[in-house]
Amino acid sequence: MIAAIKAPGANTRGLLSYLYGRGTHDEHFDPHIVAAFAMLGMPDPGRDENATLTELGHYLDEPVRLRNSEFGQPVTGHVWHCPVRAAPEDRYLSDAEWGEIAQRIVEAAGIAPPGDDLACRWIAVRHADDHIHILATTVREDGRRPKLHNSGTRVGDECREIEKDYGLRQLKKGDGTAARRPTQAEMHKAKRLGWEQTSQQWLEERIRAAIPHVTDTEELLTYLEADGVLVKAKRGPSGDLLGYAVGRPGDVKKGGEQIFKAGGKVAPDLSLPKLKARLETSTPEEHPTARRTWPTTPWHQATDALDTLHTQLTDTSTGDGADARAQAHITALGELIEAAAQKSPVHLRAELAAASKAFFRAQRSQIRAEDRAADAVRVVARDIIHTATGPEGSVLAALLAALVWATILSRRWHEAKEHAHQADAAHQTLQYLQAAADQALAPALVALERRRPKEEARRILASDVRAAVPDHADRILADPAWPALAAVLADAEAGGHQPHQLLKEAAATRELTTARQPARVLITRIQHTSRNPAPNRRAEAARRRSTTWTPTAGSTPPPAPQPTTASTNPGRDSHPRR
Repeated sequence: MIAAIKAPGANTRGLLSYLYGRGTHDEHFDPHIVAAFAMLGMPDPGRDENATLTELGHYLDEPVRLRNSEFGQPVTGHVWHCPVRAAPEDRYLSDAEWGEIAQRIVEAAGIAPPGDDLACRWIAVRHADDHIHILATTVREDGRRPKLHNSGTRVGDECREIEKDYGLRQLKKGDGTAARRPTQAEMHKAKRLGWEQTSQQWLEERIRAAIPHVTDTEELLTYLEADGVLVKAKRGPSGDLLGYAVGRPGDVKKGGEQIFKAGGKVAPDLSLPKLKARLETSTPEEHPTARRTWPTTPWHQATDALDTLHTQLTDTSTGDGADARAQAHITALGELIEAAAQKSPVHLRAELAAASKAFFRAQRSQIRAEDRAADAVRVVARDIIHTATGPEGSVLAALLAALVWATILSRRWHEAKEHAHQADAAHQTLQYLQAAADQALAPALVALERRRPKEEARRILASDVRAAVPDHADRILADPAWPALAAVLADAEAGGHQPHQLLKEAAATRELTTARQPARVLITRIQHTSRNPAPNRRAEAARRRSTTWTPTAGSTPPPAPQPTTASTNPGRDSHPRR
């Protein structure tokens, strides 16, 4: 059940005309009052042919007129309007039940506190099976104004209790971070103009799609203008940007004036201060002795960056800003999904675009993000956007598999923090990402299956699986993708890697208990990690000595390590078997 409190109005009679009228699309039928502050003597034009809307309006406005005459200054914004709507799958509610619900709503809002005989005047009008409209005039019988601060939160909490008491669909409790729902008027306007989205939804998608392309808010506004969004910037005397508003071409008022919405009204996390905090990244410098991976592209780097995200989201500590860092990584994850959606092959873009859109709600919560913590993820998202070439099949499959795992961890983190709406959004995102990941991996699986290792080589590789991941070995070996995984392990071994070690590292990065098809998960991960040449132990030890040992008079460097055999797995020769 949703109760949407509207902005305060000033025309009681005008709202009554809508409630008792035929509706914009003739959808209203049998309008009548189901509850009121005092049913006895209440004029109801829907039940009494002699009652008029003007009479009803005067009756509701009487305390307002008395206050105006006493203080000599007209009251403004005195019309309180709250539609209350049941879910489509909810059962039919009688007039008596709707009346009880209306009474509970006005009590929770502060319009008519329980036992208060001097409360505001109000009515609840029903003109459809699935909803009512509550209209109140916000001047009490004693001339005072009601206390309505945080009424939306209280009403939302009461709706959750009403759902339980009446056996209705139970919605998740809101946290104040959701974007504003489109109004009926906005939806009707979009339909009339032939738009698939309301202006607010259209603007939100345009802004979020632009974020991975830019490095500051000035670039963002320039990009939006180039993308066909109307932009109005607010600047100080020095020219500094103080705020911004955006508009959709064709979205105008009756007089033809363009409608603009402030960024923070489009979505809470799209205000200018929050966008500035997100976009001003600092790229960490690479240590001069760090071992570089090869080959490397923004797509490879994105998969590597997600390893850091995985670490942040599995950090169980609550102090030292852990939650703020985790929230920052989830926000940056949304930008990376959007970047992948824009630059992936055409046949995957629909699923990835749907995933990006579904993840909007998961990107923000009441936890304030420490945006600098996720700069690495945010930078690779920009690099993907600006890369001229698309990814190879196996590289894209690895990234999408990493995005699936990151989204799973995001959902778990939100669930642990009791962020119900964000967890639901992550779950929806997961469905689209998994579908895209399966499509991306399918051609690689066919190619790998064709060159599966011989039976003897598969038997040896199976022993590696049982030794490295004994708890999951049976599921991996029974997975239809096991022959393809065996081919990946054989390739890695031919490149100097140890299959046993690769399997252990992959399982440590992505737990396999919840994996639908564990062999597929290992394929993408091992293909990603084994692209680098196998580490040369002697060279690695020498590099470490060069950074940790400083020569002094009479000193000698540490001895070099002795050569080791190519394999440490008993029973395996030094050459891979195909």
